[in-house]
Amino acid sequence: MSLINYPPEEIYKTPKFGKRNFEHIILWMLSNNDECQWSDFTEKPLELRLSTLSKYLSMLKGRGYVDNYTRGHYKITPEGKKRFHEVSGALRKKRKLNYPPDIIKKKRNYDHWILWMVYNNDFLKWSNFLEEPLSINQSSLSKNMNLLLDKGFVVKENKMYRITQSGKLEYSRMLQNYDLDRQSILDEESRRIEDIAKKTINFFEKYSIKDEDIQFRFLNNVLRLDYTRVKTMLTVEEEFEKILLFLSINHPDQYPDYISKNDFSKKFGIKDSKLEYYIDEIIENQIYPIKFFKLTVSPDMVYYFQEQERLEIMLQTITEEHITKFTYLNKLFSRSMDIRATLDDILEDICNFLFDEELKNSLVEFLPEYVNYLAYKIEAKVELKETFDKLEGIIWQDMIDIFHTRRSGDLKEQYEDKIRQIDKEIEQNPDNLELYNSKIKILIYYEQLNDVLQLLDEMLEIFPDNETDIKMKKASVLRMMRGVRAGLEIINELIEKYPENNDLLNYKAYWLQYLNKKEEAIEIAQNLIENVPDNGTYHDTYGEILMYYEEYEEAIKKFEKAIEIGVNEWYINQTYIKLGICYKELGIYNLAIENLEKGKKLTEESVVDAETKQKWNTIANLFLSEISQMTEK
Repeated sequence: MSLINYPPEEIYKTPKFGKRNFEHIILWMLSNNDECQWSDFTEKPLELRLSTLSKYLSMLKGRGYVDNYTRGHYKITPEGKKRFHEVSGALRKKRKLNYPPDIIKKKRNYDHWILWMVYNNDFLKWSNFLEEPLSINQSSLSKNMNLLLDKGFVVKENKMYRITQSGKLEYSRMLQNYDLDRQSILDEESRRIEDIAKKTINFFEKYSIKDEDIQFRFLNNVLRLDYTRVKTMLTVEEEFEKILLFLSINHPDQYPDYISKNDFSKKFGIKDSKLEYYIDEIIENQIYPIKFFKLTVSPDMVYYFQEQERLEIMLQTITEEHITKFTYLNKLFSRSMDIRATLDDILEDICNFLFDEELKNSLVEFLPEYVNYLAYKIEAKVELKETFDKLEGIIWQDMIDIFHTRRSGDLKEQYEDKIRQIDKEIEQNPDNLELYNSKIKILIYYEQLNDVLQLLDEMLEIFPDNETDIKMKKASVLRMMRGVRAGLEIINELIEKYPENNDLLNYKAYWLQYLNKKEEAIEIAQNLIENVPDNGTYHDTYGEILMYYEEYEEAIKKFEKAIEIGVNEWYINQTYIKLGICYKELGIYNLAIENLEKGKKLTEESVVDAETKQKWNTIANLFLSEISQMTEK
């Protein structure tokens, strides 16, 4: 038996403060010897405890640093050699750390900062996060680090923090939230792919998976669906890989090829009941934050595809183009919307080259729900400005209305009935302003915006004392029709005529924001709160403008002042919801939840109409749902 080289005492002796670096000791031994046996670590001079040795050898084997080539005998791998030099170098001198780019540091999502650091550095100490340039305060660091540890994204060993496989997957998802160049994201994905390539190749060879399209889809599934989420229930990882293989094989691109659950179970050695259960968990119960779509050909033949894969991206592009085109034409010619012709156009388009013609009947059933999904997806965009004011949001809100509130009955007949009814009431009570306002609501609901403008002009002649309110309604309708500048002209004319009306200045600040004139909007808002400091509405407006431009910390100050001044005012429920959104964007989730829930409660207690209540409750629920997904354990 050859003599064993042991490390210097300073490496293996217990230090005066802290613990021994067991990873360094084991890697030193394996790097400086051809091989080592179990007893080489447990006997003098090292005398490692059995539990400690077992733990660290398992960890190092799992990371590919150590090869247990025969029972009780261990060798270091090429990756282990690299790791040994990294650890040794780090202990000899202070490392130069990689820090997040400005685009990530701009948002104070400390969990993202931490993930970036542990992914792009081999290991980190607590102090690395406290020091410049990060300078995360102790309480925020503790809260976010514990969150990442609880979720299994980060692991702590010997007071050092490292990323886990789950953490690498979460890091990849996190990058999608930032406007990084595509090459940067591809580089990160390449690093992740390298980590699992060897195991995946072995899986393909074992089960003779030679189709490159299936291989690609399988790899994509492995990268996006983290095994550790189901590890406690599905203890054999290879069974999880088989489930992902089933999804990868039964894809619309493979039509007419298909394998049933029963045949797959027999061929690949997995229980039929287990396969069915986990397919249902992934597809129906969405245990992963990834949407799968089902294309049902028959009860025994179902194809699956993911959101944001090539097929779905192309389907989404075609669908959005047809919906947008149809919406524009309806607005242009003031027509009542009929979705059926558009669905037929989409079907014709996608069956030409995207799906096999034989899947047409299945797509007829699938498309309405898919359009519904796109509508909610766009409505639920993270930033408030996307939820309200973008043309895109208006278009897709129309689609939600079509598939829900307008699905049954003939639109034209409904519209004409309501207009006849309200016109009869106006004829009987021509001086009742509220009847005219009710007619405006009906016309807007049925997309008759040109008729709204005409009615507003008539109202100006009938109700000259209500000039300001009527003209502001006209400015709002013009904005809905994308005539923001025309609306601003109306506001400027009103300001010139009524220079003492501060509310008009408040409106002007909003319109300047709509035109993306940030400095001018902020200047007006600032002047308003200086000249009229006791009006909470103006503080609320200022906060909303700051929030629009992602200046969340300053927006919070303005919203809190608005609440302090106008605790019982009509707008307070909205202020709490917007305050919660700001805290969410800053990663302060406890305060975000607290304010969003408070806003919902006040919304329910308010005397506003049901539609407004629904709108603000929907916004609050969207952000509460997103926080829940981000913080779920």
